[in-house]
Amino acid sequence: MNLLFEEDGAFKTGTIVADNDASLQVDTAAGRRIKLKAANVLLRFAAPAPTELLAQAEAQAETIETEFLWEVCPDAEFGFEELAREYVGHAPAPIEAAAVLLRLHAAPIYFHRKGKGRFRKAPPEILQAALAGQEKKRQQALAIERMADELTAGQLPAEFPPLLDRLLYKPDRNRPETKALEAACAKSGESPERLLQRCGALPDSHALHLGRFLFEHFPENHGGTGGTQFPAYADAVDPPDLPLADVRAFSIDDAHTTEIDDAFSLAVKPDGSLRVGIHIAAPSLGFGPDSDLGRIARSRLSTVYMPGRKITMLPEDVIESHTLDAGHNVPALSLYLDVAPDLRVLGHETKIECVPVVANLRHHDIEPVFNVETLASGLPEFPFRDELKRLWELATVLEAGRGQTSQQNRKDYSFVVDWDVATPQGPGRVSIDERPRGSPLDTLVAELMIVANATWGAMLRDARIPALYRAQTAGKARMTTVATPHEGLGVDCYAWSTSPLRRFADLANQWQLISHLRGEPPAYPPKSADLMAALRDFELTYASYAEFQRGMERYWCLRWLAQENVTTVVAQVLKENIVRLDTLPLVLKASGMPTLERGVRVRLAVSEIDLLAAEAKATFLELIELPGPDGVDDGLTDNGVAADGE
Repeated sequence: MNLLFEEDGAFKTGTIVADNDASLQVDTAAGRRIKLKAANVLLRFAAPAPTELLAQAEAQAETIETEFLWEVCPDAEFGFEELAREYVGHAPAPIEAAAVLLRLHAAPIYFHRKGKGRFRKAPPEILQAALAGQEKKRQQALAIERMADELTAGQLPAEFPPLLDRLLYKPDRNRPETKALEAACAKSGESPERLLQRCGALPDSHALHLGRFLFEHFPENHGGTGGTQFPAYADAVDPPDLPLADVRAFSIDDAHTTEIDDAFSLAVKPDGSLRVGIHIAAPSLGFGPDSDLGRIARSRLSTVYMPGRKITMLPEDVIESHTLDAGHNVPALSLYLDVAPDLRVLGHETKIECVPVVANLRHHDIEPVFNVETLASGLPEFPFRDELKRLWELATVLEAGRGQTSQQNRKDYSFVVDWDVATPQGPGRVSIDERPRGSPLDTLVAELMIVANATWGAMLRDARIPALYRAQTAGKARMTTVATPHEGLGVDCYAWSTSPLRRFADLANQWQLISHLRGEPPAYPPKSADLMAALRDFELTYASYAEFQRGMERYWCLRWLAQENVTTVVAQVLKENIVRLDTLPLVLKASGMPTLERGVRVRLAVSEIDLLAAEAKATFLELIELPGPDGVDDGLTDNGVAADGE
């Protein structure tokens, strides 16, 4: 005797070897001997042979119309043999019974299983809903196939433009568009970015990297510019009665700085003592934390910098009315240092005032005539020569007092992008200029910023007014509301206060300082939950913005290599197969490089520059020289001070 049974959700046949009522021993059609519960047996038959039953039943099942079977089956629960008898009009043969079973089993939408070999007719309303869902899935599968074919052929499906940001930066794998993109990528062997660029969805590689950042930090953007635009806001209103300072202030910045936060002045008294003014733009006088502009600054937290572009923390008109631009009297918070002829700082005074700015000095104009060599050989005539020389002498004394020395072996790079020039790599031609860090101008600005941030931080600390401090202990820099030493700078405390146009931490500290100077309650009282929340958000956001800036600088370094058709470069070994190029702030992995000491210079071949992935292939060519006595600038030292002293 043969039988049909169900095992692991599949129908199988076999021959009975022993029948023990509750269980049987069966030789399956596959040649195995198994022990089978009698309850799993669906059909016993003498013929045909076990190996033939399912094949013949499957062929016959294809001739049975599922819809007709559903129409004729009873509403109550039934067994497959009962329905087979009704369907064929007589006691069904084994093949006929098995054919009905297979058709019932293959149509779960029409027939709900109620046990082994038993079913129940799906109610009409449930059947219609299930059929509609099935049709929807079928149509979706066809749409996925169509979109994948279009993508593979280099055509962008009509469904894609509104979803491009999400498809690129945060794909939802349940969406048919994502499934189509994945299928097309699997077929073409391309990355999603590469495929979408081939389909014309990406105007250029720069748009990909900028778009990723905007999607994360300015989510309202969604492919446009809405996320970087400012909401409506009430104008800043500065106090009309600020006293006018009796100074001639001048700033020192690079050629592209528009948010000029700091300027300086110098008055020499008859006895040779100095009155040094450090003047910081004071937008906080025009609006408070609870104003429209205060909420905008709290939301953005910092200006975003990248080569060729920036996204400002404050609206342009607010910056224009508060930047320390030459020819204007600008509201400022001024720190005056009383300095003895031997350059000892005797005391200080802070004032809220309006400062006349008479000049904006630029690095590229001043550094050729004011540098280590000209200071040693004699300075030529140029505007503010004497003021710069005396302030630099003071800066060297301040630096020595902190136990610090300028880092002469480090470099800064300036990126300038001319967006009016088109290149094969996309809009914009980039130039990258190198300037050593630690120049006399750098030292001058850095030391005066440090003394301002340290002095004002101590002032708030002593007044028991909370502030946002930058601290460094055990080599780790962090933000804190507690006046903690900054070991890297050699100061007792360091409250960022000198960049209020472009950093929220400085703006918040300026609100605190002005409240203290006016004798008013601080904008953020002790134990302020708002200030602590701002600290956490600022630290995370500021770090994320800085990481984005480094990533975009890497991108533009690769753009420059491609733009200039550079195929070989010189680099320094940082560790193992990691190198940094000598003339660009670019770190690469080098293949084929032997184990070399840190600081060794090598020549590399550069190829396969991929601007979408921001990667390039670097291959070792030859050893050039061993490390020099100055070692290697790894660019990793973080003492919290940027090139402008902040």
